[in-house]
Amino acid sequence: MTSLIANPIRYPDTASSPLMTRRAWWLVVLNFLIPGSAQVLAGNRRLGRFGLGATLVTWTIAIVGLLLFFFMRTALISLIAQTWFLLGLQVLLVAYAVLWLVLTIDTFRLVHVLKAAPGARFWIAAATVFFLVLSVGTASCAAYYAGVANGALSSIFGNSAPVAPVDGRYNILLLGGDAGEDREGLRPDSISVMSIEASTGKAVMIGLPRDMLHVPFSDGPFHDAYPNGYEHCDVSACKLNSVYTEAQLVHPDWYPDAEGRSSSPGIEATRDAVEGVTGLTVQFYALIDMAGFAQLVDALGGVEIDVKQRLPIGGDENLNGVDGWIEPGKQKLDGYHAEWYARSRHSTSDWDRMRRQRELQEAILKQFTPGNVLTKFQAIAEAGSQVVKTDVPQSMLGYFSDLAMKTRTQKVENLELTPPTVPDPDNPDFPHIRDLVAAAVAPATPEPTG
Repeated sequence: MTSLIANPIRYPDTASSPLMTRRAWWLVVLNFLIPGSAQVLAGNRRLGRFGLGATLVTWTIAIVGLLLFFFMRTALISLIAQTWFLLGLQVLLVAYAVLWLVLTIDTFRLVHVLKAAPGARFWIAAATVFFLVLSVGTASCAAYYAGVANGALSSIFGNSAPVAPVDGRYNILLLGGDAGEDREGLRPDSISVMSIEASTGKAVMIGLPRDMLHVPFSDGPFHDAYPNGYEHCDVSACKLNSVYTEAQLVHPDWYPDAEGRSSSPGIEATRDAVEGVTGLTVQFYALIDMAGFAQLVDALGGVEIDVKQRLPIGGDENLNGVDGWIEPGKQKLDGYHAEWYARSRHSTSDWDRMRRQRELQEAILKQFTPGNVLTKFQAIAEAGSQVVKTDVPQSMLGYFSDLAMKTRTQKVENLELTPPTVPDPDNPDFPHIRDLVAAAVAPATPEPTG
């Protein structure tokens, strides 16, 4: 009798509807807040202790994650970027969601809802269902997103070992690929190098004209084939962006290890050409396929651009068949209009088009804020896996995320290797170009103090 009075949760007076009502609410709320506690207090203690242990483990992981987010964000992102971690997290979340479902159903059994006050029965049952959907749904959703992240990261990033900076910098080749109906395979429509100082995040964007002629190559198969520059080649035009086409379609055997390094013969040949032109060592590349570019911009919620001049959508060189116009002024472009902002080739020069593409690349980088990525995670991940490909190692994602945050706070300098900086891209002075690049990426000299 004493134990019955001392523990009304486990041994309630089922004839007292007010007591059973209060007991029901306690069990339902406790099951939601501390899964397993309801069973320890009123049911199978072994199941309850297992539930409490699982809850403690989950809380510990969550608390550690929060601490890392606020104090060691780079380490957290590096951990999240690991395939084994995301897979393990997904399994853990699914298992916890199933456990929470079992505990909730068992808690509802322990409640004895028919013993509660008639007016409270519906609300107790409704609260149980609400908490069930909220708890199990949240855990299941988190497990799903862990799977989406794992798939996206594996498809976008490389799997090689971390790479050290060269002369204190990371140089990333940025390619905007365009596989149009009038082209045999994909051909880079935009070629640039993002050179980032590893210690500060200060960045320089170097733009190379796709039609540049006579380009030299760094050591490799194309240098052996064209030791005096890219001339008399095996494709229709010996231009910088034709290097990709020749390597990909004519001489893929020249780069037999490319696929194994998350790259392709076309990308590796273009890398050799860009290194020959700029004198920089290019550690990584990032390829954006313009065919799915609009999807990525839409996933980000649009992109803010200051349009300098009226641009036609579609049409020919005489502006016949124009489907619309992008008007001047500051505006947020959706994916369709952002794609045409980058692609529009009539009414302006090719150099203007290159400048617009650089502006768009910088604007998209600014849109990748933590809040934007979190709120639109699934759409960005799905679009990114179809649009973006890079050989940046997945293991370095945390480091580069931290570096990108530093870069976002500073002005990105631009060096366009086009007229008037390079007066004649058809006959470029490559030693002068390399001097220009070296000066642009040279670390700033501190001003003397007193």
